[in-house]
Amino acid sequence: MYDSSFYRIFRVSEQESQQQQAASSPSLGAEALPKVSSIPNGKRPLLPYIFVLIFLLSLLPAPLFFVGLLAPSSNTEPVKIIIPRGTSVQEITKILDQKGVLVHPLLFRAASRLLAEDNLKAGEYELGVGLSVMDIAALLRDGQSVRRQFTVPEGLSSHEIVSLLGGVEGLSGNVGAVPEEGTLMPETYVYAWDNNRAEIVKRMQEAQRKVLADLWVKRQEGLPLRDEQEALILASIVEKETGLKAEERGRVAGVFINRLKRGMPLQSDPTVIYALTEGKGPLGRALLYKDLKVDSPYNTYQNAGLPPKPICNPGRAAIEAVLQPEKNNYIYFVADGTGGHAFARTLREHNKNVANWKRVRRP
Repeated sequence: MYDSSFYRIFRVSEQESQQQQAASSPSLGAEALPKVSSIPNGKRPLLPYIFVLIFLLSLLPAPLFFVGLLAPSSNTEPVKIIIPRGTSVQEITKILDQKGVLVHPLLFRAASRLLAEDNLKAGEYELGVGLSVMDIAALLRDGQSVRRQFTVPEGLSSHEIVSLLGGVEGLSGNVGAVPEEGTLMPETYVYAWDNNRAEIVKRMQEAQRKVLADLWVKRQEGLPLRDEQEALILASIVEKETGLKAEERGRVAGVFINRLKRGMPLQSDPTVIYALTEGKGPLGRALLYKDLKVDSPYNTYQNAGLPPKPICNPGRAAIEAVLQPEKNNYIYFVADGTGGHAFARTLREHNKNVANWKRVRRP
């Protein structure tokens, strides 16, 4: 189109030149002399071809431009970058350029425009070796950011979990009020850079609700537990009692179920520790005999039945152990010095186990 329009302009100019030449020639009678070509020796006009050549040359950068968009970066090892929220394309380009992963900044700007620059997402990204600017722009557009993870161990209090979250690198914001005890599911959680701590807590609460609801409907018949909350309370006690020997959860749960059915106090040391610390940290010393007399609704030596609320955040296995406990005749248990417990059906057996435990403890 460009060439033909120009050629039409050139032909008009040529005709005008010929008309002027004819007008300036002397008249010979009624007829004018035949028109004479303005290009001597029958040569074709060169100007149109020059413009066509310029036009064709102007097309050469286009292939080179697209080659640049697809050219691999020169980094020899993966590079991690962080794109904060609200970062402009210009700032993203600068970050990438400083990391040495761009063939040329302008090429990334062009690639981001081609792939809808308004959709580039904040986050932490790992850029592999040899990515083109198109690859990088697509990575940011699709939000394929690095996924991190952290683990919440079973048996932590809500205070301890909030403290743990405060130290998780890459999370933002505050949890706010400490969640209710027992409402957080201990688990390994996957997150992205700049995820909000309060949102993580919501995920943990939702996970705990789902697990508890799923296991509650499958519970063993005849349990002395009125609702899911009581199951959660007992599971928190079982969790703390079996922290060193998880395979005993079902048996310990069976002992507590037997005691609840008989109306006997649970006499669980972890409940007394919670009464003293309120779950804000470890006791920091051995539990003393006088501690067993502390006046607290959490003291299961002084109060029959369950404490008013959980004493920690139990995991799935502890909840399952309480709702599917081992059926046994044990009423007592005491530490055996190996991280586990010695179980007894009678007080006499139990007293022997206690004596053995005291011998083990003696230096």
